[in-house]
Amino acid sequence: MDNMYVKASEVAEMTGVSKAKAYKMVAEMNEELKARNYLVISGRVPRKYLMEKLYQ
Repeated sequence: MDNMYVKASEVAEMTGVSKAKAYKMVAEMNEELKARNYLVISGRVPRKYLMEKLYQ
């Protein structure tokens, strides 16, 4: 079973961007989730939310 959360390194691999860009993407998504009053884990983003952001 896949993990519920993905790390920036996995985001970089999935999207083909640099790790630095992936870390920025994760931080941005975590800020969006914080604004919606969700609990966030630093350096990780929920896989479901990432997929929604990538394929909307």
